[in-house]
Amino acid sequence: MLSKEQAIELLKMHVKNDKLIKHCLAVAKIMQSLAHELKENEELWYLTGILHDLDYEKTKENMKEHGIKSAEILVGKLPEQALLAIKAHNEMTGYKPESKLALALRASDAVSGLIIATALVMPDKKLASIKVESLKNKFKQKDFARNVRRDNILLCEKLGISLEKFLEISLNALKEISSELGL
Repeated sequence: MLSKEQAIELLKMHVKNDKLIKHCLAVAKIMQSLAHELKENEELWYLTGILHDLDYEKTKENMKEHGIKSAEILVGKLPEQALLAIKAHNEMTGYKPESKLALALRASDAVSGLIIATALVMPDKKLASIKVESLKNKFKQKDFARNVRRDNILLCEKLGISLEKFLEISLNALKEISSELGL
């Protein structure tokens, strides 16, 4: 299995867009925090999060390939369960999130977008200014961050974690890396 440093290096080889790199860092940190909460393998969950969009810049014109190409690149570098989770994070591949890891990745991918969008509408544009209550309100506002799939965020419940607890875990995770995210 790759080290975190090797994973970040691999990410930067395949992804040039700085916002996408930050998104992958955010998803990885949320995944790591979720793994801690669920007593799962934190390193594996982090690596799955950091590498889930490895192919995005190459597949954005054909989203049915997004996740599948990443998994192909990662054969032999991550265990099969991580490759399946990466394939399943994008609904258009036809793969279903059936493991805890896959459910967590799909939920973390979505919640990162909600949290970042919320930070960007704060007066200071800082994660530190966000409260869980604000996230709950933004979650309910369907016209806010319209591309964020609320149903994917709610997959946290299949992991045995309430929406409120998931928002709290995710927000605290991102606050830990706020300087890396520029928020």
